[in-house]
Amino acid sequence: MDRRESSQYHRVEDCTKDPLMNRYCIACLLAAVALPAAADTKVGLLLPASGNYAALGQDIEDGFRMAIAESGRSDIEIVEADTEADPQTGLTMARKLVMQDEADVLVGVVSSAVLGAVRNFVHQSQVPLIVANAGNSDATGKDCSAYITRVSFSNDQLNRPMGEWMAAQGISSVYTLAPDYAAGQQMIGAFSAAFEAAGGDIVGGEFTPFGKTEDFGPYLAKAQASGAEALYVFYGGADAISFVRQYDSFGLAEEMPLYSVGFLTAPLYLREQGKAATGVIGALHYLPSLESPENDTFVAAYQAEHPDTLPSEYVVAGYDAGRLLLGALEEGVEGREALANALPNVSYTGPRGPLKIDPATNNIVQNVYVFETVEGDEGMTHKLLDTVEAVQDAPNGCAMP
Repeated sequence: MDRRESSQYHRVEDCTKDPLMNRYCIACLLAAVALPAAADTKVGLLLPASGNYAALGQDIEDGFRMAIAESGRSDIEIVEADTEADPQTGLTMARKLVMQDEADVLVGVVSSAVLGAVRNFVHQSQVPLIVANAGNSDATGKDCSAYITRVSFSNDQLNRPMGEWMAAQGISSVYTLAPDYAAGQQMIGAFSAAFEAAGGDIVGGEFTPFGKTEDFGPYLAKAQASGAEALYVFYGGADAISFVRQYDSFGLAEEMPLYSVGFLTAPLYLREQGKAATGVIGALHYLPSLESPENDTFVAAYQAEHPDTLPSEYVVAGYDAGRLLLGALEEGVEGREALANALPNVSYTGPRGPLKIDPATNNIVQNVYVFETVEGDEGMTHKLLDTVEAVQDAPNGCAMP
């Protein structure tokens, strides 16, 4: 038996001369048509693996790989690049992934400043970018691009509802603190505008050096001296752990309760913050304590690989970035342009609840959950206080081509 007779290696003329072979060839053709149009896809993970936000990058990567593994697909290759939290490094790594590694799609970006740095390169090189964290409001506002789709949050989207909610609770005056970079400025700006529009008063605030503030005591003293009714802050990464511990040690909780965009007491930090985080009220797009079949399944699957650890909002963002990519690929699209066009059309209900992309901005539309950080039977956790459904940003200058 030669190789031709023993395998699928048949010549074209066999299909036309031999009736039996003709039926065989037709069957092969029908089988080929029935197969999903799955092209090999190379994904460039643009995440920090070092520096202040390294833990966030690891959670996002864990979530993304979890989604790809669940799909069972073996035609997706992942290439990693460390952005640190530095805009220039992020831009260099984005260029490497696209020009050297020839990635079909980029996934990631933690820092708003890094997203601002890579925006023009992504747009001009026409490579789709799925933003899995950075909330830079301009990226889905005045600097929006058909090649940028965000599945995490915008800085406006999380802080605007919190400003409105706090005013509705009767809080009349607030002092603000945040790190001095793009995300800090946008988050405090969005909160302050909403809080004041609802009748509240911002009596003062300060931006602390990004990634360099070890002693928050002088800033907490200024907040105390302001006489404000409450303190509103944004901190993430190592700063979140340090700030909550120092706020607790300062003894300010009874006098000036702490509110924040919810990254401050995210699951990623609660273990190290411990009881110091008790009573902090925040707002986020995901809580591991959400009660839904989708979240129950997700938490169980995550804990099977990470025992005694709850998934953070960063894990969910990475997971949903993977789900979004898979949803587009399942439509049979191939190539960067087709992928960029398909991503905004994907919608589903996942761990965080209903999720869809606003075609006017390519920004996510989702619920925002207001919660209190409390001590539970199994350690520190989040108690849901309120849900603001289907929060959607205004175009804010976006003119999508």
